[in-house]
Amino acid sequence: MKRSGRCLAVATTVAAMAISLAACGGGSSGASADGTVTLHVQAWKGGGAEPANVAEINKAFEKAHPKIKIDFEYITANDTYTQKLQPELLGGKAGDVIMVDTDRMKKWGASGYLADLSGESWASRITPDAKQFAQADGKTLAMPMELIGIGLYANMDLLKKAGITEVPADWPTFLADLAKVKKAGIDPIALPDKSGWTGSSVLQAAGSTVVYQKNKQWDADFLAGKTSFDPDWKEPLQQLKTLEDQGYVNWKNELGVDEWSQGPQDFSAGKSAFWYQGAWQVSNIKKAGFPVSFAPWPGGAAGTKPNGMLFAGTMWSVNSQSQQGDAAREYVKFWSQNQNLSKFLEAEHAESPFISGLTPESTETTPFTTAFKEGRYRILPSDSWYAAAAETATGSKVQAYLLGSASAAQTLKDIQTAASAK
Repeated sequence: MKRSGRCLAVATTVAAMAISLAACGGGSSGASADGTVTLHVQAWKGGGAEPANVAEINKAFEKAHPKIKIDFEYITANDTYTQKLQPELLGGKAGDVIMVDTDRMKKWGASGYLADLSGESWASRITPDAKQFAQADGKTLAMPMELIGIGLYANMDLLKKAGITEVPADWPTFLADLAKVKKAGIDPIALPDKSGWTGSSVLQAAGSTVVYQKNKQWDADFLAGKTSFDPDWKEPLQQLKTLEDQGYVNWKNELGVDEWSQGPQDFSAGKSAFWYQGAWQVSNIKKAGFPVSFAPWPGGAAGTKPNGMLFAGTMWSVNSQSQQGDAAREYVKFWSQNQNLSKFLEAEHAESPFISGLTPESTETTPFTTAFKEGRYRILPSDSWYAAAAETATGSKVQAYLLGSASAAQTLKDIQTAASAK
């Protein structure tokens, strides 16, 4: 998931160096004279455009633990985060608690940088379908903070002008609504795809209903060589092309628009009726002042209900080199508690990854939250065939298809090759 960035591959020699450097220690120094310790926490949330109530939770932690002070460091996401932490981890200088995603957890865990948290009280409460994203080689190396939706945004004011009162739930209704919006003189949908993320992600979102409602075990079957992208993913891929064929989107133009900066700005400015992005943008979009709805991609047959698509997002890991290991584990434990994590989930508009977890509700995300509660969801397999390299490759292959440079058959073949790479 490019939203949280991707890590550079870690060589075997680096892993060996990490073990030798463990004795050097990392994170904050020892306790002060009065026994107070300082935890250095590094994250790509908690600042910038995504404060996510992190400061509020940190303040509550310090109040509950007066002998532990938080030194919080916000770092810009994506490559900036990786490029800063990679050498710090190698040199024993990284924070005591660091934010990770599944990709980073696996790579940094394999290098010995992350502590084994399998014995922590919260580890047994992780939902079965979320646990795999926080584990490597049978060990829990991170505390999952969220399962966050990616789906369709709707400007309800613009839909009202076209005579539409609710967000579409199936593909035929979606196409009919796009036609109504266009007839009303409104730009139907924005799908900015400069980095290749949107096209690839919409393909996954459409497949979450079209493919997975037919076979919930598709991922396992694919990894076992029992199924393939062609023909299973032909219909989701065709949906992308249909949007242009019917005049609702111009992919050549969309490939020139950045999905992370310009995309949110344009939708907030009321430039289109629909838009595709993650639920983490709901809080920012609400500031625009118009009623907004966030729902699963409506990719199914007429009369069906769509599956939501979730991403196993941010997680907390403890630096194995930390001199404040006990305090670091206490910090992670504090975050796992419903009354604390719910503040983060409320800001993110995300679902809880814990059994009996507290998932905040909002009117904006009702369609998506309803799908989650009804069990109509699928989690992106970022721990297997849709990991970093495969996601990037899929994005570029989908872009080529949308520009007419590759056939559907060739595109599905190329995606299968990327997904099968070790």
